[in-house]
Amino acid sequence: MSATPPRTISLALQGGGAHGAFEWGVIERLLECEDLEIRAATGASAGAMNAVGLASGLAEGGRAGAAKTLEALWKGVSQADGRNVLGSAGSAFAAMMSPAWLRDTPGWRMAEASLASFSPYEFNPLGLNPLHDVLEASINFKAVRERSPIHLFVAATAVRTGRLAVFKGPELTARHVMASACLPTVFHAVDIEGEPYWDGGYLANPPLWPLFYDDTPDDILIVSLNPFARPAAPKTPGEIMDRLNEISFNATLSSELRAIAFVQKLLDQDMLKDEARDRYRRMLVHGIGADGVLDDLSLASKSDTDWLFLKSLRDRGRKAAQAWLDKDFQHVGVRSSLDFKPFL
Repeated sequence: MSATPPRTISLALQGGGAHGAFEWGVIERLLECEDLEIRAATGASAGAMNAVGLASGLAEGGRAGAAKTLEALWKGVSQADGRNVLGSAGSAFAAMMSPAWLRDTPGWRMAEASLASFSPYEFNPLGLNPLHDVLEASINFKAVRERSPIHLFVAATAVRTGRLAVFKGPELTARHVMASACLPTVFHAVDIEGEPYWDGGYLANPPLWPLFYDDTPDDILIVSLNPFARPAAPKTPGEIMDRLNEISFNATLSSELRAIAFVQKLLDQDMLKDEARDRYRRMLVHGIGADGVLDDLSLASKSDTDWLFLKSLRDRGRKAAQAWLDKDFQHVGVRSSLDFKPFL
């Protein structure tokens, strides 16, 4: 172990269904780096699941405990396959459509459109949500609330007001994480104290601004699951829907990064008065992105909870984290390594 104190970061974890297993691999590799310490985590949907799993494991068994808890969490997701933990309304039908090319046929698209015409209140009148059992079995929420060693922020969308809700560690239960991961086409809205909530990724994916105002590290490492760029325009119906999904769920992150870049520019050019300057922090932003790493995967694979597939995503995450450690770890505490130009 190094004689110098570890460098500290906050993790910002994007949502993306089963692709969240990629973040599991990233976190697992970062936990093995003793020169790096995670002090905060913010997330939406699958990112919120990983953030809470990290906090629970750290509270109970340190770094090794966190790695064990994350593995148990994703194994639970896989073992609940068939109960539609993370998938789309048509995921059960999709599982029967093999080989995969059948899913691009007109018959498949007609069946998918037919299924989409039903609301979860019609095809799931009892409001069953198997994610609850998975979370309760793998995460110690009492430990998260009472002795989490990291700051936690979980995003959800308030259905009636259309406003973002960010829940903090000391209040978190399984229902808060279920709310953050609630796809409204699949599950009933999750009720918390009389307010119905949907997936947090619609308004913050993930929420960065809580990290600006709390006692958290200046360095933020964003782990994204949706590619920002594609080499060619989509042509088939499936490709178009995939790209729309990526753009939609990257939109809020792009907006927050644009705001950070703007404030950084004001600070760099000394354009703020003293009283205004004191209100802003210089945030150092880093990224482990999906571009070139997950862009070979389709939207349908976000509901694929096969254990071998989830483990392959974990392995991709470990490899991406190692590449970031080799290339950009040196910049932690020094400067941003994320290129802000695309967001300006």
